[in-house]
Amino acid sequence: MKKLLGVVLLFTVLSCNTKEPTEFSEAALNDNMITLDGSSIAFKDILKQYEGKTVFVDVWASWCGDCIKNMPKVKALQEKYTDVVYLFLSLDRGPKSWKKGIEKYNVTGEHYFIPSADDSAFTDFADVGWIPRYMVVGPQGNIKLFEAVEADDERIIENLINN
Repeated sequence: MKKLLGVVLLFTVLSCNTKEPTEFSEAALNDNMITLDGSSIAFKDILKQYEGKTVFVDVWASWCGDCIKNMPKVKALQEKYTDVVYLFLSLDRGPKSWKKGIEKYNVTGEHYFIPSADDSAFTDFADVGWIPRYMVVGPQGNIKLFEAVEADDERIIENLINN
């Protein structure tokens, strides 16, 4: 019985796909987001603007208590790692609340709104089930850190330093 239990446990562990993606899917790259001036831009074109730089991605919303609680930690990262691009992708309910949240919480960085968060190729790819959600994208556009939910996660710092 112990052997059978061991085999079942080993099979379960080995069959789980725990590898995180290192590249964005084509659908996620082609997903359209809204700029502060109201125009539409594909996620791949957003990333293209920051080629050669490390990008810290913060998926957030102004209504999200955990997002707001983590903002001081994000601001601490911004003060310490000044050569990093800070990209904020909002899941707010609409552009008005998104812009109001940026101002209210003094969120500095690059801002984009995901207009259909429930039906977004980006959020589907990233499997965003909880926010805040943090990612780190390397200078070549590859995903260095796929998922963190605390802005002071050591893996964020490691990936900001090692790029």
